[in-house]
Amino acid sequence: MTVAVFQKLLAIFLTVLLGWAAGRWRWLESGKERSDPARLLGNAAFSVFVPALLFRTTARLDMTVMPWRTVAAYFVPVVGMMLLVYAWHRVRGSAAREGAAAPSVHALAVAFGNSVQLGIPMAAALFGEAGLAIHIALVSVHAIILLSVMTALVELDLARERARSGQASALWPMLRQTLRNTIIHPVVLPVLLGLLWNLAGIGLHPVLDEALVVLGSAVVPVCLVSIGLTLAYDPVRREQLHGVARAAALKLLLQPALVLLVARWGFGLSGLPLSVAVLMAALPAGSNTLMFAQRYRTLEAEANAGIVVTTVVFVATASLWLAVLTALPSN
Repeated sequence: MTVAVFQKLLAIFLTVLLGWAAGRWRWLESGKERSDPARLLGNAAFSVFVPALLFRTTARLDMTVMPWRTVAAYFVPVVGMMLLVYAWHRVRGSAAREGAAAPSVHALAVAFGNSVQLGIPMAAALFGEAGLAIHIALVSVHAIILLSVMTALVELDLARERARSGQASALWPMLRQTLRNTIIHPVVLPVLLGLLWNLAGIGLHPVLDEALVVLGSAVVPVCLVSIGLTLAYDPVRREQLHGVARAAALKLLLQPALVLLVARWGFGLSGLPLSVAVLMAALPAGSNTLMFAQRYRTLEAEANAGIVVTTVVFVATASLWLAVLTALPSN
C-alpha cells in the first residue's frame, strides 16, 4: 500500500464522515418536517451528474486506441460473475423477500468497483503513466457496461412483477414499457446518445464540454457525502452483516482471482496489463452501487455498508494481490 493510495483512502473516509455528521446532526434538514437528504442527493447524482459523466465519456471515447484484449480480459469474468450472482439470488428468491430489484443490487455490489476516486490514484502510484493509461481505458467503459447490463435486468424484473400483480395485462404492452424504461434511463440514454454523438464525429463544443466537466466532477463528492448520510439515517442492521460480509469476500477476493485466471490463462495477458486488470478487479465497491439501490429503493443500507466495509478491508486485500502479482513468473 503506497502513501498516495493510503492518503486517498483517508480522504474518502473523511468525506464519508462529513456526510455522516451532516446526517447525524440534521444539518441538511429545514423546518419541523423530517426530509431525506440522502435520497435527494442520491437521486441528483444518478439523474443529473452521472448522466453528464457518461455522455461526455462515450462522446469522447477513441475506439481506435482502446486496448480491447485487456478490456475483454477484464469484463468477461467480471460480467460473468455479476450475472452468476444475479442468477443465484433469483433462484434463492431474493426478489420475493427483498423486492424485485434485489438480485440486481446484490450483483452490482460484487462487480462495480471504486475505479475513479481510489482506482486512478492507485494505478498512477503503482504503475506509472503506462499503467494509468490502461486503467483509464477500463474506467471509460466500466460504468457503461456494468450499469447498462444491470439496468436491463432490473427493468425486466420489475416488468415481471407488474405483470404478476396485474398491472400489465398483455405481452406486447409489457415489452414496450420495459424497453422504454430501459432506454429512457439515466444510465442507458446518455450512453446511447454519447455513442451516436461519437459516431457522428461532431465533437463537443468547448462550452458544452466545460458544462459536462463541471457536472461530472460533482459525482464523486456527492456520492461520498450520500454514503455518510445513508449511514446516519439508515444504519446497517445486525441481520444484514452476513450479506455484507459475503459480498465483500466476493468483491475483494473472488473477483480479482477470476480476472487473474481468465486474463492470464484465457487471454494470455502478462506484465503491466495483467497487473492493472487484477488490481482494478480488487478495488472496493463503488458508490454507484448505492445510487442504483436508492433509485430502486432496495437494500440501500446493505449496499451502503458494503461500500464502507470493502473500502476498509481493501487496505489488507490490496497488499495481498500485489504480493500475488509479484510472485507470478514474468513470461
